[in-house]
Amino acid sequence: MRFKEFRRLCLALPEAEERETWGEATFRVRDRIFAMGSPDGEFVSIKASLDDQSGLVEMDRKTFAPSAYTGRYGWVRVRLAGVGADLARQIVMNAWKRTAPRRVVTDYERRVGKA
Repeated sequence: MRFKEFRRLCLALPEAEERETWGEATFRVRDRIFAMGSPDGEFVSIKASLDDQSGLVEMDRKTFAPSAYTGRYGWVRVRLAGVGADLARQIVMNAWKRTAPRRVVTDYERRVGKA
């Protein structure tokens, strides 16, 4: 996966927006960050639960690691070249759901038939 595809996944979600912060692209929903990374970098950081972070790291230590500084809260560092489109879509979706207001998530799930 490339950053361009990662960006597309993030911005396809309801109310998601991109804003440059700390010299990186941050992806937010209602001003709360759910993912971030540098368009020129090979890694991104994605919000996750501690359990999800642990599972991802256990699954593939070359692709996933706890993020610097925010790893203790569950954020996971993802090597873009090591993750496929389906898994990337799932972890971005989970990050967005952890961040977006419940009503926004419910409305989205109702529209796409996953309620």
